Amino acid sequence: MTEWLLAPFQYGFMREAFTIAAIIAVPAALLSCFLVLKGWSLMGDAVSHAVLPGVVLAYILGAPLVAGAFVAGVLCALAAGFLQENSRVKQDTVLGVVMSGMFAAGMVLYVAIPSSMDLYHILFGNIFGVTEGQIIRTAIIALLVSAAILTNWRDLALHSFDPVQARVVGLPVRWLHYGLLAAISLTVVAMLSAVGIILAVGLLIAPGAIAFLLTRRMQAMLAAASAVSLFSCLGGVWISFWIDSAPAPTIVMVLTAIFVAAFIWRQIRNRSATQGVTATAEAKLTAAPR
Repeated sequence: MTEWLLAPFQYGFMREAFTIAAIIAVPAALLSCFLVLKGWSLMGDAVSHAVLPGVVLAYILGAPLVAGAFVAGVLCALAAGFLQENSRVKQDTVLGVVMSGMFAAGMVLYVAIPSSMDLYHILFGNIFGVTEGQIIRTAIIALLVSAAILTNWRDLALHSFDPVQARVVGLPVRWLHYGLLAAISLTVVAMLSAVGIILAVGLLIAPGAIAFLLTRRMQAMLAAASAVSLFSCLGGVWISFWIDSAPAPTIVMVLTAIFVAAFIWRQIRNRSATQGVTATAEAKLTAAPR
């Protein structure tokens, strides 16, 4: 049994895949909690897709791909924020336009300009081919994002629940807003080599959504999301080894299965609580004097 569980760790490429999966799990989970609370699910999707033109342009200019992806992600977030503040168009519509426009621009650039880049690896990651440099770079980004979120989680929680109240009590709302957008971009960049830009949104949303179903306290939500994300990332890589599948979609499938289980558990709990309240009310009515 033990040999079967540890068999994937005998290979160097699998150990590197487990390492980078564990690295990206925590910052993605912490960030997903605030994206779920703020209703920013589409923002994560938009930024993850919008980094494509930045990656292609960085390749053309000979610049680091990470830098191009980060700049493109920040530009997408800033453009969406500017359009929302200066027009009557709602946020989801703005994000849809900006996301599709930047992703389309990236596809056009990729097709129009000959390159040796593998589009499949950009879109879906190449976790079995990560280098030591990519692991170190990802670890640095993950450490910065995680430290920033854990240091300011109370302010971010208030900003997520009630931005007006956060402004009234004197919190730097604008800095929190754009800091969160920058954290999204950095986290997407960190996940490029592991899960790619298409499935990055799964890690940016699912852990927070699962934790939201499991608990109602912010600290517990952050801890639960981190545990679920870490288990799913490591479990997805391990399962992909045995069933010979792509790791990124396997990770997302594990997250989806956990979400379904959490949803069913929450429905059962809610039904039990409702039945308990009804039974208590009926007992009081029966015992009441007539």
